[in-house]
Amino acid sequence: MNKDFSFSGISSVALHTTPKDYDTYAHLTPIYATSTFIFNSAQEGMQRFEGDNKEKIYSRWGNPTFKAAEDTIAALEAFGLKDNDGNNLQLKALLHASGQAAMTTLFLSNLKAGDAVLSHYSLYGGTYELMYKVLTQMGVQIIIADLRDLNLVEKTIKENKNIQLIHIETPANPTIQCIDIEAVTLIAKQHQKIVSVDNTFASPYLQQPFKFGVDYVLHSTTKFLNGHGTAIGGVLVGKNIEQMKTKVWKWHSLLGGNANAFDAFLLSNGLKTLELRMERHCNNAMQVAKFLQQHNTVAHVNYNGLKEHPDFLVSEKQMKHPGAVMSFELKGGLNAGKNFIDNLKMCTRAVSLGTIDTLVSHPASMTHFSVPKEEKIKYGITDGLIRISVGIENVEDILQDLAQAMEHL
Repeated sequence: MNKDFSFSGISSVALHTTPKDYDTYAHLTPIYATSTFIFNSAQEGMQRFEGDNKEKIYSRWGNPTFKAAEDTIAALEAFGLKDNDGNNLQLKALLHASGQAAMTTLFLSNLKAGDAVLSHYSLYGGTYELMYKVLTQMGVQIIIADLRDLNLVEKTIKENKNIQLIHIETPANPTIQCIDIEAVTLIAKQHQKIVSVDNTFASPYLQQPFKFGVDYVLHSTTKFLNGHGTAIGGVLVGKNIEQMKTKVWKWHSLLGGNANAFDAFLLSNGLKTLELRMERHCNNAMQVAKFLQQHNTVAHVNYNGLKEHPDFLVSEKQMKHPGAVMSFELKGGLNAGKNFIDNLKMCTRAVSLGTIDTLVSHPASMTHFSVPKEEKIKYGITDGLIRISVGIENVEDILQDLAQAMEHL
């Protein structure tokens, strides 16, 4: 990228952040399918090991194909933002093998025995399990509270001096609960706490948490960033560049959760159409939400684009659009949910989200299967809840498929 050229939108950022490789003359960053990299001399090898650029030493440490995706994602999260000195915000991203790997690096590089994590209800099931089945065994306390209650946030932090990190997932999975990033971060910083945000559901196109002063953003790149369901991946982005290059990178490399060159290449290609895809995803989703809201088999719809959603105003404040994921409760409970899913003819029956086709799943028996039933009920994950990630098909076909499936309930 020519540093003298200023981009006006994220499609240009996604396409042109990575500089053209004039050594190989490749139009796109090649797939560097190599485990290790050669040195021209002992001196060159020494210089690479002593430096903070680990791109061409060993692919567990870094790889040019990884770097292309990392730099693009960091640029997307920072687009249009300034640091405290008024300069363009600089961020550092580390690509991982999965969103879970990125989250593990986040937690283990910032927490130790005796520390506590403050988070909220309605988290992705994998996050919940990582907290309660891994972090607790390391001596890290998990505190769950309704982070939409700002008085409670303040009170909880004051009463638990060992809270080191506040982790936010917004919109949250699968009830689309939204947390006010700016308000929670303001309280956190008054008490010198670290704030991380899982931005998977929104993508940098719809929401930029660094705008509100957070320390870390993570994504399951498997979802909207890749967009095509072709590869698993995750990324951790931080604003403390030195810490990202040293302490956080060290944990990342030692844990071994590195990406691979082929998946990184697929991710880079997916990023190029992020804006186009998100526009279609979101426009379709709003029409689907309104259809579901009016259907006589649906008890209620969880979509933050509907004014009835309790977090509508928070979503409107911090998101460009409410997004492409929603959930809805069928009046017939578990049996209705199973019949609905079984009778779909076009929409895809699958877990995950953010792919170009519409995905439909049943959280209680799928993504949140391992969460205790009493916890699921507390989170609003009932037996009749259906989650839908709206794709980019012609919206008339999505609506037709949903309507015909509901005729069997």
